[in-house]
Amino acid sequence: MRLPGPDHPITIAANPRRIRVTAGDTVIAETTHALSLKEASYPAVQYVPRGDARMELLKRTERVTHCPYKGDASYFSIAADGKTIENAIWTYETPFPAMAEISGYLAFYPDKVRIEEVG
Repeated sequence: MRLPGPDHPITIAANPRRIRVTAGDTVIAETTHALSLKEASYPAVQYVPRGDARMELLKRTERVTHCPYKGDASYFSIAADGKTIENAIWTYETPFPAMAEISGYLAFYPDKVRIEEVG
């Protein structure tokens, strides 16, 4: 486990905007409670509460990855509009203590779905 610091900063802040995630014409998630996670020089990632996602469209996969700063990530595929988008979502269900704020939130790959700020 590594802690964020000057060499690898990570900040988490509430996003005041409404975030909508769509796959094709299907809304997968919409929330006014997203967390914006900015890690080092990477683009900001919007983390959406599970309660604001259509979990009935998500299927857990066997994929697991490890981040030395956040912990182990689990993955979901999206089944919508007769298609499956494999491993389109990741989540840290039990992140390291420094990242506890994102526990139970979902993040979406922007090359697999459309993520937009609306309203």
